Amino acid sequence: MTGQMLKTDTDQGRWEAVVERNAEADGEFVFAVKTTGVYCRPSCPSRRAKRENVSFFDANRAAEAAGYRPCKRCRPNEASVAQRNALAIEAACRRLETVEIEPSLDDLANEAGLSRYHFHRVFKEIVGMTPKQYARGARAPRLRETVIAAQSVTDAAFESGHESMRHFYDNAVVAFGMSPKAFRAGAKGEVIVHASARTSLGIATAAFTGNGVCAVRITDSAKEGELELRELFPAALMIPGKGDFEQLLIHVVAAIEEPARAAGLPLDIRGTAFQQRVWTALRGIPIGTTSTYSEIAAVIGAPTAQRAVARAVGANPVAVLVPCHRVLRVDGGLAGYRWGVERKQALLEREGAR
Repeated sequence: MTGQMLKTDTDQGRWEAVVERNAEADGEFVFAVKTTGVYCRPSCPSRRAKRENVSFFDANRAAEAAGYRPCKRCRPNEASVAQRNALAIEAACRRLETVEIEPSLDDLANEAGLSRYHFHRVFKEIVGMTPKQYARGARAPRLRETVIAAQSVTDAAFESGHESMRHFYDNAVVAFGMSPKAFRAGAKGEVIVHASARTSLGIATAAFTGNGVCAVRITDSAKEGELELRELFPAALMIPGKGDFEQLLIHVVAAIEEPARAAGLPLDIRGTAFQQRVWTALRGIPIGTTSTYSEIAAVIGAPTAQRAVARAVGANPVAVLVPCHRVLRVDGGLAGYRWGVERKQALLEREGAR
């Protein structure tokens, strides 16, 4: 997601998309040309019509009911290349989420009807990660259930279909951020360093692992923030941050006050593959702009998953650094915010989005 979010809810926004031949607007609306009697998708490469001859319709059937016929060049009554790619990638994601043995990149590309190189590029562009990264994340929920239910770590390895203990441990560390044994013990032995500082929004309590920031909470007191961290990491060893971690906290506070600084901070956020896709999309919303749940769903290639997107946005563990505050309802309403609607309003005003 780059630049300003696409706005096609006004005629002016739609005309701008037509002028730019913006393929991202395909499927949002069609435009009709009075002098030719045809209707086109926004990305149509045909010679641009004069604005006074152009009208807009929400759907093909509305344009056809008004007497227009589909353009033979851009074929708006057929799926666009972008739409076909999105459907193919969504099908690949569903397969990766359900299979026990990860299919090869060649198999996935063949099923999508794309070359190996093109499939890999389009997959990463739509999902925000490579097919292998997505497959690892997709296995995480099943792996978690297996590890919890199995009698031992060894049993979990064989029951989850891994060919070796080494392979099992490697996948588990990626999925859990810790060893399977530690996970079975409720994250016992995981070290989480935390520190709190006052900001203009309240008390920011940040948690760190050796890989980066794993949580940021904004509350009225440091005690509340620490309680939220303990709910996130119930069996981890929580220790106050000193030295280098105090410097990291300074950077976190600076990012809360000046969001442009957030991009340089290392994050260690753990979630399902779907949550990771949503959180990656959130980090792509430019400062000073907002998005909606439906727009985020479209960006990650799951346009019908708006409710799941809303849940993933609500589960974001890192306030401000992963900017879930930039997501609004389709009517522009603030919707909810885990750390208070007033704080969400203040953040948006600070960023110039409202």
